[in-house]
Amino acid sequence: MKIKLTSVFVDDQDKALKFYTEVLGFVKKREIPLGEAKFLTVVSPEAPDEVELLLEPNGNPASMAYQKAIFEQGIPAAAFVVEDIRHEYERMTKLGVAFRGEPKKTGPVTIAVLDDTCGNLIQLYQV
Repeated sequence: MKIKLTSVFVDDQDKALKFYTEVLGFVKKREIPLGEAKFLTVVSPEAPDEVELLLEPNGNPASMAYQKAIFEQGIPAAAFVVEDIRHEYERMTKLGVAFRGEPKKTGPVTIAVLDDTCGNLIQLYQV
């Protein structure tokens, strides 16, 4: 058994696609129309045939409530590993990304939390 697909709820799939590709650096893998929404996934360019991240519309009241609650509590919806967190922090800050503070060391990892502009906090971490 292995993980092939996971998701984050987003308030706007087109805005999310732009952020996740142009800012985070992922690439679009699938875009399948499903009525008003789409099955829209992105992948790491370093592993295009591995885990896909579904940018899932939060049109369901339960998903909206969940997304809002964890955001307000400061809980990241997802975590992505990076090779050089300081470099990514500086690069993304120049692009206007809002971080919840500078990268900080927490034991064997360094973390930074950012707002994805689509209703989520995302944690970057470097081991």
